[in-house]
Amino acid sequence: MKIALGSDHGGYDLKEAIGRSLAKDGHEIIDFGCSGKDSCDYPDYGTGVARAVAAAQADRGILICTTGVGMSITANKIRGIRAALCADVLTAKMSRQHNDANVLVLGAKIVSEALALDIVTEWIAASFEGGRHQRRIDKIKELEK
Repeated sequence: MKIALGSDHGGYDLKEAIGRSLAKDGHEIIDFGCSGKDSCDYPDYGTGVARAVAAAQADRGILICTTGVGMSITANKIRGIRAALCADVLTAKMSRQHNDANVLVLGAKIVSEALALDIVTEWIAASFEGGRHQRRIDKIKELEK
C-alpha cells in the first residue's frame, strides 16, 4: 500500500517511527515532512498529505501533530478526505470499517509510540464494510458539493 505520511514538529518523532514500521512491513511511504523538530505550521504538511490521498497519489494518509486536532481540521477541508483522529485501536478500526476514513490522524502527546503503532496496524488492515455505511458516506460526499 502507498501511504502519504506527514507531521509538524510536534509529531516528528512519531512520524519517523511510524514510517520505519510501515516500510518494514513493505508499504511504500511518501513523506511530506516535516524534516525535523524546528517549529513549523501543521497546515503545510496536512494539506500535502490530504491532497495526495484525494488525488489518488497515495492509497491512504497518516498525519501527526501534538494533539491531532489541527491536522484533523486541516485534512478535512480537502474534498474527498475523511480524516479520523484516533487515540485507540477500536476507533481506528471502525473509522475504516464504517466511515471509510482515508486519513488517520494521531496526537503525539496523546498516544504512546507503542499504542500509535498498534493503531496504525489495525487501521491499515481494516477495510470499509460498505452496505448500510455506503449510503452514509454518500451523504457526506453530497456535503462537499
